[in-house]
Amino acid sequence: MPQQLQGRLRLPIIAAPMFLGSGLDLVIGTCRAGVVGTFPALNLRTTEEFDGWLTQIDEALAEPDASGREAAPYGVNFVVHRTNKRIEADLEKIVEHQVPIVITSLGAAKDVVEAVHSYGGLVFHDVVNATFAVKAAQAGVDGLILVSAGSGGHSGGLNPFALIAEVRKVWDGPLILGGALSTGRDVLAAQAAGADLAYMGTRFLATEESVISEEYRAMLVDSGADEIVYTPSISTIPANFLRGSILGAGLDPDNLPVPERIDVSHVTNPHTEEEPRSTSSTIAPKAWRDVWSAGHSVAGIDEVLPVARLVDQLEAEYTQAKGELLAVIGE
Repeated sequence: MPQQLQGRLRLPIIAAPMFLGSGLDLVIGTCRAGVVGTFPALNLRTTEEFDGWLTQIDEALAEPDASGREAAPYGVNFVVHRTNKRIEADLEKIVEHQVPIVITSLGAAKDVVEAVHSYGGLVFHDVVNATFAVKAAQAGVDGLILVSAGSGGHSGGLNPFALIAEVRKVWDGPLILGGALSTGRDVLAAQAAGADLAYMGTRFLATEESVISEEYRAMLVDSGADEIVYTPSISTIPANFLRGSILGAGLDPDNLPVPERIDVSHVTNPHTEEEPRSTSSTIAPKAWRDVWSAGHSVAGIDEVLPVARLVDQLEAEYTQAKGELLAVIGE
């Protein structure tokens, strides 16, 4: 685990940044509960609004809580892609606020890493295979987020054990494992497999503080892993979505059109008022807004909880699993 995080976390967990799902209350509540809270910069319409969120988070986390416990650090997902017109302006605000953790995606940029390192911040980068891991390492990132099969949103297709094995051949730094993790037992399993931290998105989406509809929350609780559809058709990049929401958007999940090309404009410019083009490369309903993302971890979600209670539950599960493992090893 990076030195900057040593002793600052109640559990080795990062609540993943969720596009149109992570809000202020979730980020602040997660950090107050003792695990890393994050959000995508592009959840905000403008750099000015992004700056406002950073100010509110800094103020909310500045002082210890009533028990004297310091809040865990927070992070921002930063899309590093030429179609993101706010790269320079948002990066300026990241440096100004000295955001503790920056999670880069859709590109590993050395200048971004250098800017974050200038104030002592950490850069973690999303990868789905060893090839991208090498590129991220060359850019100087501090940790790699392994997006394995079963992750919510844009997801890789590799089994987590295989992905860890491949990346460890080219990287000996901190690893954060994502994909189908929903319990404290899963967090311990991720560590046993060689990860330093667990990356959990869908489980934190099913909290009272997430900024999603009640219908979306209910579908997370009611769905099983076999109701997750992995397809490039919704966003032009392979991603996992809830089958029920695909049907609800008037689409046939078993007969989705194949995109002609990758188009990430819906991610880098998510608040455009233009309707998506209805072609074979883009389907009319908007990804994440009309078609809802989730990972295989819905299999472990039985209820919607306040984030503080969720972290309490994860800690209890983690502690119990650790005790059971130590008992087995002791035998």
